[in-house]
Amino acid sequence: MINKGRIVSAVALTTLVLGLTACNDGEDAAPAQDSPSASAPASSDPGSKSPSADPSDDAAAPAGGDVAAPGTKFKIGDRAVLPFKYGTDKKGTVAVTVTAIEKGAEADMAPFGDKAKGMTPYYIRMKVENVGGTDLSYASLRLRGKLEGGGPTGVILIGDLPGKCDSETAPRDFTTKGASYETCSLSATKTDPIAVASFEEGDAYSDSPVLWTS
Repeated sequence: MINKGRIVSAVALTTLVLGLTACNDGEDAAPAQDSPSASAPASSDPGSKSPSADPSDDAAAPAGGDVAAPGTKFKIGDRAVLPFKYGTDKKGTVAVTVTAIEKGAEADMAPFGDKAKGMTPYYIRMKVENVGGTDLSYASLRLRGKLEGGGPTGVILIGDLPGKCDSETAPRDFTTKGASYETCSLSATKTDPIAVASFEEGDAYSDSPVLWTS
């Protein structure tokens, strides 16, 4: 469980970093991103089918379907096979199924403090499968929420809401083909509803995300 939360609120052309308490312990949260569309770890040639891993690496070869090209759009409930890299030594292929984008209540944001007033949270629930069979134990995958037309929400939350939207890391045994786990990415907005989940890992997907819509 992440015990601290942060909000990055985009106002006009600037970003404001706010450290907000999500629980009662004193642990720090991960560093905030610099912008609403954060870049993911460095990857290989964006023109390749797998921007996050070497296409010649057997571990990167998808076993459960073709890798989704940047910009592909799916419906909620669809399964997308994607290249994935975590840190400097973990890479492979995963399948992500967005199972729901649920609207929370403004009151749910209370753990983030006064700066979260007026924000409505949304919970992006997903299933993540290990398709390539590489060691991806303890890796963490996050999707971002976007407005109905695909525009940014103007807010990035770093943290989770325990019991409502728990951001889980891959379990220790997430090392074989077919292994899976479920997790949740937290997003929020002060304006229009969040209706899109966006995968932006890797250079090519940062520029042209894979999207899930209702």
